[in-house]
This record gives sequence, structure tokens and C-alpha cells, in this order.
Amino acid sequence: MISLDRYRALLAAPEVRQTFLASVLGRLPIGVTGLAVLLLVQSSAGSFASGGGAAGFYVAGVALSAPVLGRLIDRLGPQRILLACGVLFPSALVALVAAVQHGIPSLALALAAAAGASFPPISVCIRTYFRRRIGDTLLAAAYSAESVLIEVIFILGPMLVAWLVAFVSPAAAVYFAAACGFAGTLLFLRTPALRQWHVEARASASLLGPLAERGFPALVAVVLCFSAAFGFVEIGIVAHATEAGEAAFAGVLLGVMSAGSALGGLAYGSRAWHFPLARQFALALALMSAGLAVLALRWGPWPFALLCALGGIAMAPGLIIQSMLAAKIARPEHSTEAFTWTTSALLAGVGIGLAAGGALLERLPAQAALAAGSCAALLAAAGARFLLGR
Repeated sequence: MISLDRYRALLAAPEVRQTFLASVLGRLPIGVTGLAVLLLVQSSAGSFASGGGAAGFYVAGVALSAPVLGRLIDRLGPQRILLACGVLFPSALVALVAAVQHGIPSLALALAAAAGASFPPISVCIRTYFRRRIGDTLLAAAYSAESVLIEVIFILGPMLVAWLVAFVSPAAAVYFAAACGFAGTLLFLRTPALRQWHVEARASASLLGPLAERGFPALVAVVLCFSAAFGFVEIGIVAHATEAGEAAFAGVLLGVMSAGSALGGLAYGSRAWHFPLARQFALALALMSAGLAVLALRWGPWPFALLCALGGIAMAPGLIIQSMLAAKIARPEHSTEAFTWTTSALLAGVGIGLAAGGALLERLPAQAALAAGSCAALLAAAGARFLLGR
């Protein structure tokens, strides 16, 4: 059963509660932008490969720029970085819509990457804040609450995209992401966490930052592998809904999967676990692989929706554990950059899964992309067991 005692203790401090709540609007584009870009380009070009490629460019932009932004935040503080991103991110999305509407695919891909590269790094700032502010007893609950919020965003985000696509247009969904990114970043800049932020003194001159820490490159590799499953699943579910003649229903199915993931995250963070994090990671990823393997079989609409919820249960625990591993391995001076490396690996894997899944779906049905996601999660579970376990 899920106990909320740890979460009540976590949010009892007004400073923590205010910072956490203020971050919600600025992070809503996490659950909106990739799917909105995919559907915008797919509806214009008539190709899942084109839509998946554009979404992949967007995610690759986030992945490539995040460590640079993280290092700048560790050395300079987050205020100027967030302000710049809060302007550049919506500007790139508005220009992207114009490029798609004018039929300039190469410019659209470049602008998708630019939007990703300027995505406001609110999430990594929150994780660094939790590491500094929250004691070890409640750190798992803090990262669980963080992960559950992201899952709630992945529930609301795709549903909002589905509604906007069905009743307005795919471009409206992209404009919505731009508006949330701009307003949410300005709101987050006024939080207690940002006002009290201090830059940690540097004790190491290594240019590799957290990558020089023992075990951290293995963690990044495992995250890259299991996050590819997310990309395969996202485009596989979109294809499944499209094959059934209900393309807009994809957002609902992705939301149902995120609901299952949120429940799994709440359950994980509500109690203490007494075996090593690497083994917990491997177990969560193996369970995720099993859930996706079942989902890859042929099912009717309602059983498929139920299995989406069950297939998502292990996803949030996997994300929580990788954040805890990053916090455990990295030095304080590299806190934000460490989280950006795992975020980069996560998003790069999603981009690989989206692009590879789009190419796969040009020749095979939706089940092929879901089966590929199961294989990626299983490979990541083996890596967590045999690389991180040592």
C-alpha cells in the first residue's frame, strides 16, 4: 500500500512547497512539446518517419545542450541561464510552426533542435536543490515526488495535445508549449530556491566533471539504453492509435501509461528499501521490459489501455533510482551537471527510440516498435545488474 507520511514531511517546509509548486507550469512543456512537434510535422508531411525525425531533433537538442547548461549553472548560478532559455525556447517553437506551414523541412528540423537546446533546465535545478536542502531520510521521497510530478505532466500534457489537435490544430499545441515555457520560467525565477542558490567551491579541475567519477559513465550508458524504450513506446502507441483510426486517442493512451507510472513512483517513494540501488534499478528495468513485451501482443482497445497502465508501473521507479544514483556518485560541485548528463542520456535515448521507431513503422505494424522498446529495457536491466552492480 502507498503511505503519504514521507510526502507530508517533505512538503511541510513552506520553502520546499513553494519551490516545488512554482516549477509546475515551466515543466508542463515536458509532456507537450515532443508529441506536439511529432504530430505537427506528421500531419504536414504525412509521414511518421518525418514526424519522428523532427521530434528526435528536438530531443537531441535538449540532450546535447543540457550538460553545457548544467556546468554553467554549477559555476555561475541558474538565474541568467534560465532567463535566456525562457526567451529562446518559445521563440524557436513559434518559428518552427512557421517553417512547417511554409514547407521548409530542413529549417523546421534546425528549429526543432534549437527549441530543444534552449529548453529551460528547471528540473535539474530542482534536483540539485533537493540534494542540498533535503536530508537522506527524505531524499527518496523528494525524488519520487519529482518523478510523480513529471508523470502527472505526462498525463495532462498528451491529453492537452490530443484535445488541441482534435479541436484546434497541431500548431496550437506547439504554441501552448511555447507560452508555458515562457511564463513558467519567469515564475520559477521568483522561487526561494533561486533566491538562496549558492555556487559550490570547486575541488577538482577535471574537464570531464562528473564523468570522471567511478561508475558515472556506466550509469549514463544504462540510462541511454532504457530511455530508448520510452521513444519506441511513444511512437508505437501513436502508431497503434492511428492504425485503429483514432490518432488523437494516442494522447489518452500515453496519459494512462503515465498514470500507472505515477502510482509506481508513489509506491516506491513511500517506504524505505533495504537492498542496493543498482539491484533496485535492474529489477525496475526488468519489470518494465516485461510490461512492454505484453503490450506488444495484439489486444483490443480496452485491454490495450489497461495494459498501458500496468506497463507504466515500473517506469517512474526506474527514473527515481537513476536520480538517486546520480546524486550518490557525483560531487557537490558537479550536482547540476551530473543531473544534466543523465537527462541528456535519457532524452538522447528517447530521440533514438523515436527516430528508429519511426523508421521501423514505415514497414511494420505498431507492435514492432513496442517489442523493440521491451528489448531496449531488458538490455538496460542487464547493464544495471552487471555494470553498476560492480
